[in-house]
Amino acid sequence: MRIPRIFHPELLSAHSEVVLSEDAANHVGRVLRMQPGQLIQLFDGSNQVFEASLTQVDKKSVRVQLGDAEWVNNESPLNLHLGQVISRGEKMEFTIQKSIELGVNTITPLFSERCGVKLDGERLAKKLQQWQKIAIAACEQCGRNRVPEIREAMPLEQWCAEQDNSLKLNLHPRASHSINTLPLPVEHVRLLIGPEGGLTADEIAMTTGYGFTDILLGPRVLRTETTALTAITALQVRFGDLG
Repeated sequence: MRIPRIFHPELLSAHSEVVLSEDAANHVGRVLRMQPGQLIQLFDGSNQVFEASLTQVDKKSVRVQLGDAEWVNNESPLNLHLGQVISRGEKMEFTIQKSIELGVNTITPLFSERCGVKLDGERLAKKLQQWQKIAIAACEQCGRNRVPEIREAMPLEQWCAEQDNSLKLNLHPRASHSINTLPLPVEHVRLLIGPEGGLTADEIAMTTGYGFTDILLGPRVLRTETTALTAITALQVRFGDLG
């Protein structure tokens, strides 16, 4: 049986005793029904991994005793920032979960003209918290020891206007370039994925003005969640650690 992996939001030190967070304690105690003496693995986002033994499991708290620290870096050499226009229902959650399994480092939820989701204020804040929990759970499942950041949601143009040295890519069904034609090497990519209805002509022109390159995935029109995962996979194969 695989030892459960649990994220701890504070830096850990070897051979110390730790009280798990409320969410982690609920998962260990109520979902997995683990008992004192059983083993889990803790990671704190710094690529340090600790084998830990449960010392106390009750309704109020879960305590663990840490062993030695092990440095485990499972990050891709490609730093990938996904700008995803917010999609409806569970599609956004699916995109976040799977893109993190594929190695995305940062995700920024975006609002565009054809974005079909209306979120603001408290509802948006709750969604961001939910999406960050999905990111943590994805890392626990896939073996990543650094948790990607889910940034505050913002308008599309504000994200496009941010300055960095990344290769900026926008998926477009009539583009003349494919990922395989992009020049090597590339270490940082900013990838834009539009809404279900696509970006408007004005938005596409705007992205070009901010230095984005239109690229083509293939002859078929993909759904937004399929587009994101297909593009990320292709980028990891060409520039990252999938082969």
